[in-house]
Amino acid sequence: MKTIGLIGGTGWISTAEYYRIINETINKKRGGLTFAKCLLYSLNYGEIDELNKRNDMKGVYSLILDASKRIAGAGADCIVLCANTLHLFADKLEKEISLPIIHIASAVAKQIKNKKIAAVGLLGTKPTMEQDFYKTRLKQENIEAIVPGKEEREFIHHTIMNELLKGIFAKKTKVHFLEIIKDLESRGAEGIILGCTEIPLLIDQQDTQLPLFNTTTIHALAAVDFALNTKC
Repeated sequence: MKTIGLIGGTGWISTAEYYRIINETINKKRGGLTFAKCLLYSLNYGEIDELNKRNDMKGVYSLILDASKRIAGAGADCIVLCANTLHLFADKLEKEISLPIIHIASAVAKQIKNKKIAAVGLLGTKPTMEQDFYKTRLKQENIEAIVPGKEEREFIHHTIMNELLKGIFAKKTKVHFLEIIKDLESRGAEGIILGCTEIPLLIDQQDTQLPLFNTTTIHALAAVDFALNTKC
């Protein structure tokens, strides 16, 4: 079994979900008292938030690189960045460390392709919705990403930063998210990527008829596949 290196804390609530899913799945597959071999480096999101407010992306990357080097030095066989947004650094990071990075967008694209879906709504932080690092991975599999309008993007980002990362899951927030999903469906979305690892704690499949792609679960299961089958 390979050792999974988790870079978490962005935020800690979804990181705990990664740890639970990975261990439960490996135990289900291997049985007995077999669980995952994991190394976890949990970042202080407050430090990242301060850097983001100053638009200091070099500073954020420095934290991610340092965490990855520590994980690599401790014996991990891969890196799992436990947040969608952190993957804006994935390509650069993989050039500087000796470990493969299990890319969340590639894992999600594979699941979307398996369902033969050509267009999906993408929910997440503003960088995830507005930059190309996520959409490019989807486009490589001929999947179109449809994002909410500017006002809705602002609402989603604000909610992630001020509610979900703090473990606050308000009913009115859920209602607004579902309205946004309906609008994305009217614009051609055949499924929805819950592209922030906290969003699946607010919205789940029973809330909508559209297929939801829970990025936390998909990414965690991709890490399990790597650990048990040495595939990335």
